[in-house]
Amino acid sequence: MSIRARRSTGPVVAITGAATGAGRGLATRLAQSGQIRKVVALDDHRGDVPGVTWRVVDVRDPLLSGRLADVDVIVHLDVERSPEADARERRTRNVRGAQTVLTAAGAARVRHVVLVTSAAVYGAFPDNPVPLPEDAPLRGERNASLIGDFLEIEDLAQVAPLTHPGMKVTAVRPAALVGPGMDTIVSRHFESPRLLGVRGSSPRWQFCHVDDLASALELVVLGKVSGVAGREAPHERFSAVAVGSDGWLQQDEVERITGKRRLELPAAVTFGTAERLYRLGVTPAPAAELHYVVYPWVVDCASLRATGWKPSHDNATALTALLEETAGRYAVVGRRLGGKEATMATAAGATAAVIGAAAVVRARRKRRG
Repeated sequence: MSIRARRSTGPVVAITGAATGAGRGLATRLAQSGQIRKVVALDDHRGDVPGVTWRVVDVRDPLLSGRLADVDVIVHLDVERSPEADARERRTRNVRGAQTVLTAAGAARVRHVVLVTSAAVYGAFPDNPVPLPEDAPLRGERNASLIGDFLEIEDLAQVAPLTHPGMKVTAVRPAALVGPGMDTIVSRHFESPRLLGVRGSSPRWQFCHVDDLASALELVVLGKVSGVAGREAPHERFSAVAVGSDGWLQQDEVERITGKRRLELPAAVTFGTAERLYRLGVTPAPAAELHYVVYPWVVDCASLRATGWKPSHDNATALTALLEETAGRYAVVGRRLGGKEATMATAAGATAAVIGAAAVVRARRKRRG
């Protein structure tokens, strides 16, 4: 039960995944907000956030609607992002979760659903404008990656208001998330002994700290951000909002902050080797996900900026937070290593991160042989 008296004004906001990660951060922030009447924390176990009403439930349970009877806005943050998750199980979990949240919200007459996806849905390409406008086309690849999950979730978000009249849906698209508990392909890129690059590319780096995501979501649930309809949206009751630190970092700035040098390889070598390793089950994500560490996908957070919102972390401090979070970890092409493999990968990193992963595979085969 809530330990705070129910306020007479402001929306009742439900948060899925409220016990951990970004959901916990948002629940903590909204519980302290004088503009939120009540926070309903939804998760499959109770968390430690005070001042909220806990309702233990699996968000994929069709009975979820019964837990939303008094809710005005629901923010869906119960999304599996780990690179280690089985791709099929993750896809089922993430897409079914979003679908159940939308259906349950419609049945309970929740007026506003906020789905947190990623700016990665815009795709990472060498010809991307820097920054990308919020209404840019969604060019992310519909493959087995996490980005494929987010694209399916956005498909559901865009049609849900047609199925549930009166419902408004907002997709919030953060840049590369950093902060406590964030473990992604981008964060693992900085666990590598060398920063992988593609010859001729000009990376631009933009991050979004989970604290800034929470402050942006607070404005969204209070209805203070209009967002953009997007080119794919069939109606105006769907909108999208991009979130991230202002501007971007050039590659030389990233190398200075991390103390790591960039190693460039031809695109065919980088992506071809990575794809073979993925098919062998050595690396956790398709080669297309490496696009997000070599090509730009910087977003212009125009909708938030129009409200006067400012992130508390710039890209440099966000990257520093990422480095603190990943200190002592080692990964090659997204695969986290330990023990002798980490030592081997560090040595191989003097040649190339991708070749390092191949060296690990060869060593394993020799041991088995």
